[in-house]
Amino acid sequence: MAVRLSSFLEPSRIQLNVQGTKRTVAINEVAKLLENDPNVANFAGFYQELLARERLDTTCLGNEVALPHARTEHVKKIVIAVGRSSNGVLFENSNQNVKLMFVLGTPKTNPGDYLMLVGSLCRLIKDSASRDQLLTAETPEAFIEAVKSLEDKIFGSEK
Repeated sequence: MAVRLSSFLEPSRIQLNVQGTKRTVAINEVAKLLENDPNVANFAGFYQELLARERLDTTCLGNEVALPHARTEHVKKIVIAVGRSSNGVLFENSNQNVKLMFVLGTPKTNPGDYLMLVGSLCRLIKDSASRDQLLTAETPEAFIEAVKSLEDKIFGSEK
């Protein structure tokens, strides 16, 4: 059974015009969308763990997509925020230009759903036509609809 990214997305957690051009500034801009999420018990702690994970190794998935993430006790349930930059953000630790960022927080106690969600995300963004739909969605609601449509194609009628 696939974990669908769309089930975690909310329009208020999607920023389609990220202003930051440096990696940490852009990650902060997107992560702040989760600051008042009821499933984030301690935003400062979550954010520090997010940055610590980012320092360990690149979170770039390739194809102009990054997945800054933290497995942490500072979130109660999986949370996700999306940022899109038309010019891209340089992730200097991998020398990649990133246009889509999925900032993810997951409880340490729930690695299974986290791994399934990451797998679903990778399948969703692997072909350029799919990425183009996400890069051209005009509103957060249209972005979510594009994700749902792509998931339906990939996962079929799996629920």
